[in-house]
Amino acid sequence: GIEAKQNSTISARILAKIEKVHVRAGEQVKQGQLLIELEKGDLLSRESQAIAALSSAKTRLLEAKKVLQRSQELSQKGILANAALEQTQANYDSLLAGKSSAEQALLEAQTALDFAQVRSPINGLIIDRFAEPGNTAQPGMQLLTLYNPSSLRVEANVRERLALSLKIGQPLQVTIPSMQKTLDAEIEEMVPAGNVASRSFLVKSRLNVSGLLPGMYAQLSVPAGSAKLLLIPADRVAQVGQLNVVWLLENEQVVRRFIRLGDVRHDGKVEVLSGLVEGDSLLPIPSAKP
Repeated sequence: GIEAKQNSTISARILAKIEKVHVRAGEQVKQGQLLIELEKGDLLSRESQAIAALSSAKTRLLEAKKVLQRSQELSQKGILANAALEQTQANYDSLLAGKSSAEQALLEAQTALDFAQVRSPINGLIIDRFAEPGNTAQPGMQLLTLYNPSSLRVEANVRERLALSLKIGQPLQVTIPSMQKTLDAEIEEMVPAGNVASRSFLVKSRLNVSGLLPGMYAQLSVPAGSAKLLLIPADRVAQVGQLNVVWLLENEQVVRRFIRLGDVRHDGKVEVLSGLVEGDSLLPIPSAKP
């Protein structure tokens, strides 16, 4: 079938109410384009609180650093006991860890705020829209699906015997029955591990054409080798019951011979599996019934 090499499912990363949805199914979008906006009042408040907390942590840490420096100077002069210096150092270390935590909290708040604006990761076409303004988005909730129309390819399971003769870059033909079209394709990828149950390989072939959609049914024509066929005009073959008969000229005598036909039919000719050899002289069907 037809599949898109480059597709994407857009999901929510945070818990928030959906405020705006800017696209609908069938619309073309650009990479980085704003698709959905989530309400960010709470997120902005969280960011402000994180900024204030970090500022406070920096102020306390700066004061603790000054106290630690004075304590170290007094300790070197023998005025301050080691226990007091250790307590000052422990207080400074605690405030330093608090500053790191405040920085992490601010980063998380800013990341969550970024997640409130959902943008397209690729140039593509919107397939489905699952989100509407007013809905509450939850982490992992599917919002949109899209794909890149220029990245379509045909994926087909090919029998092991035939797949082993194929190569990356090899041209193949693809038929789209619903459009009555035959298109050129090129092998782009072959899954190296065969399917044990069906003894087949997944062959992926690139299509350079527009107007197709993922999920469309396609038929991939794979070379099966060559064979020499014996073809004769179909109008030289008569059917007698379940048997096929032809007339030949042998040693200047007209003789009748039963033959077995194959499945190949091409340009008014039929395939002969047995009963004739190359060089036999066929005659038209006699006007009288045999």
